[in-house]
Amino acid sequence: MAKRDTTWTVAKYKRFLSENRGGGELSSYRPWLSIQDFPSKGRVSRVKGWKTNRIHHFFSDIQTRCFYMFEWNDEVLDIREHYPLLDLVEVVKEDKDLK
Repeated sequence: MAKRDTTWTVAKYKRFLSENRGGGELSSYRPWLSIQDFPSKGRVSRVKGWKTNRIHHFFSDIQTRCFYMFEWNDEVLDIREHYPLLDLVEVVKEDKDLK
């Protein structure tokens, strides 16, 4: 039996919304996905950001390296990883690209 349930249901979606995942700014931001949500076959990272003063969750080394580039860039004010695309109609205007 798997340690974590990785299937998506309407109930799980509503629970994530009620937990305010994907919402907030700086230290109050809560990522839509965390490393506890999915099993990993690779390397995951939890890094505390000095700009945001919170723990960031990354699923790959590439995400972690990008984070460090953003963290040291003076023009970047906030870093939000794993935010949801809640309005799929707005995000995907033409479905022919998905087929």
